[in-house]
Amino acid sequence: MTQAPGSPDVALSADDRARLDQVFMQVVLDVQGQVQQTQPQRDGTLAAMFHKEQMGDALQGCAMLIAGWNENRVDGAGVERAARALRGLDLRELAERVERLRQIADPEA
Repeated sequence: MTQAPGSPDVALSADDRARLDQVFMQVVLDVQGQVQQTQPQRDGTLAAMFHKEQMGDALQGCAMLIAGWNENRVDGAGVERAARALRGLDLRELAERVERLRQIADPEA
């Protein structure tokens, strides 16, 4: 695992990616499932619009993570986008799990 120069992405070896694929996908699929089950925290059109935007950002962040994973890297922008949206949806524990994906191949983490 190495930090890509000039980028918040974390590069992975092909061996790390193959070894950690199931763990990575479990986190991403769990995030997607839980996000899709959320409801707006308040009544009203504005709350519904905010909720829909946060859901979209979280799911887009997951898509970015998957795309990066397919290129043997943890996409830093995807991590940030998903984590920010998850916090907006009051899913702080999930946000922390997503942020820990940056250390997925770090044996000391």
